[in-house]
Order: sequence, then C-alpha cells, then structure tokens
Amino acid sequence: MIFLELDEFQKDVKFLQKKYRSLVEDLAIVKLVLSVMPNQRPPFSFEISDLGLKTCIIKVKKIACKSLKGRGVNSGLRLIYAHSPLEDKMVFVELYHKNNKENEDCGRILANFS
Repeated sequence: MIFLELDEFQKDVKFLQKKYRSLVEDLAIVKLVLSVMPNQRPPFSFEISDLGLKTCIIKVKKIACKSLKGRGVNSGLRLIYAHSPLEDKMVFVELYHKNNKENEDCGRILANFS
C-alpha cells in the first residue's frame, strides 16, 4: 500500500501535533490498520458518497490518541482519505478535531479529486 499526503494534510498534522504530541505515532498505527483493511468499517469509518466522485472517499471517526488518555477511540479526531484499490494507493486528505470543525472540507476534496 502506498500512502500519500496532501500539503494541506501535512499542515493539519503540524497544527494538531502542538496539542496532541503523540499524533505522528498514532497516525503510524492508523496506517498499519488501513494497510490491512482499507475499506470502510462502520461504525469506525464510512464512505462519503454524496460528493459525486468516482474516487472512494472515506471518513474515519474512531482514532485512538495516546495524548488523550482514557478516551480510547473516542478522541474526537477525524481522518479523511481517498482510497484507490486498483492502484493500491491511499491519499490522506484532511485531519481535524471535531471540536474545531463540524464537517470535512468538501472544497478541498473536490479540488483534489474531481
């Protein structure tokens, strides 16, 4: 599995890492899980299908963060990624905390995958 990141995603990680010190390590674990099971798995993740794209865009709602002890997968972090099974490729689009932002940035997704 090939993992790529948008420039905006890297900025998201840099911003959130100031508050959540274990974020890079937590994302490494997420990559391991996604390399084995890249498709949606409700209630942990689901496909965002109302964008009208051929690319499979998935939102992960349950990400464990070691910086938020005692919260487990209810950390509030959200990860948006595009999965291309034919190319065996995954592109990380957006990372945010649900308290900072209500929903994913549809404009960012459409700008990069339409």
